[in-house]
Amino acid sequence: MIIVPIKEGENIDRVLKKMKRKFEKTGVLRELRERQKFTKPSVKKREEKLKAIYIQQLKDKQEG
Repeated sequence: MIIVPIKEGENIDRVLKKMKRKFEKTGVLRELRERQKFTKPSVKKREEKLKAIYIQQLKDKQEG
């Protein structure tokens, strides 16, 4: 359960934004989407490897 303390006189939009941020950090929605379909472990591994390569290339580009 997500609890967001509300300060006196605080704008409701700001409180909603805090709640949404906390909800995103829990990862509930992301996990729900992942569980909708089965992906083979080999496919997951391949995707993680490709993502790591991409990130490494971005870092190398920034340094050089």
